[in-house]
Amino acid sequence: MDIFSDTVCTLGEGPLWHPERKQLFWFDIVGKKLLSRTAAGEQVWSFDDHVSAAGWIDRTRLLIASERALFTFDVDTGAQDHVVALEADNAVTRSNDGRADPQGGFWIGTMGKEKERKAGAIYRYYRGEVRKLVDQVTVSNAICFSPDGRHAYYADTVTQLIMRTALDGDGWPSGEAEVFVDLRADGVFPDGAVVDATGHLWSAQWGASRVACYTPDGDFVRAFDVPAVQASCPSFGGDDLRTLYVTSAAVNRDGAAEPQAGMTFTMPMDVTGQAEHRVIL
Repeated sequence: MDIFSDTVCTLGEGPLWHPERKQLFWFDIVGKKLLSRTAAGEQVWSFDDHVSAAGWIDRTRLLIASERALFTFDVDTGAQDHVVALEADNAVTRSNDGRADPQGGFWIGTMGKEKERKAGAIYRYYRGEVRKLVDQVTVSNAICFSPDGRHAYYADTVTQLIMRTALDGDGWPSGEAEVFVDLRADGVFPDGAVVDATGHLWSAQWGASRVACYTPDGDFVRAFDVPAVQASCPSFGGDDLRTLYVTSAAVNRDGAAEPQAGMTFTMPMDVTGQAEHRVIL
């Protein structure tokens, strides 16, 4: 993998390729920043709260998850508009992993700021409604969706399990979640994930310096090394959606021993990703 951005993020997360702008956005959750990089250079926006994940609404506006709310953010003007509260009265938690679904909803997980056990949850925002989907989550991650919109994936990282749940026509869970990938025997912890156009899931694996690929049936296919131990989240992008971007984290790492920790990486792929779905407000 090559370096896409050498900016060191304490906790890089939430890479999002905007399909209309042809532009990658990502977050430093601990640094309370949104970042982007184009041919013109790198941009950084700072916020008062932790920010962690986004979906795109239109060419200029993102729906961003903070520690207390979902809000729209115009990347051209900097304008912000509150959409809905998110655990606003809970000082223990913040948002973490999230992604838009094929039906136009937005899934977002929360977690304790100090990884308090089972302090978080996973929610879905859909056309003005926020509904809690999964309770008692320690570290919410791996939120992504099958290309046909019939399944969602998610993980509580500390369990070492990636889960899959069936969805109805409006994108709401329609049954009990089942184990998709069990990583306990490998000693591996699933972080962020994304699904490509063929339905294969790509999982960044915290502490393992890699992104691993699994078939739609949950079988391991291959893995790529990431030049940072704490790989946090992958995203497909580029003009043909055949570029993989991977964020990482520098938190609790020795910068002298691991100088690339917290940087964002890129590599060309022989598979095609899904275009990120638009959020419908």
